[in-house]
Amino acid sequence: MAKKAYPLRINAQVLAALQRWADDDLRSVNQQIEYLLRDALLKAGRIKLVQRTVTDVEEIEDDNKKAD
Repeated sequence: MAKKAYPLRINAQVLAALQRWADDDLRSVNQQIEYLLRDALLKAGRIKLVQRTVTDVEEIEDDNKKAD
């Protein structure tokens, strides 16, 4: 899976809380943010996992987008 850099502006208190959470889960802050975003996307039905052991995801086609 290709990774793409994206600059993120984040509140210092939120970043500190993410750092503590990432430390607890033995992840970097970047990995923690990606994990949280992926989990939110899965729960919202925006993506589906291709493989549980790999972090690759596949977009779910939206019927509304097909009409475009």
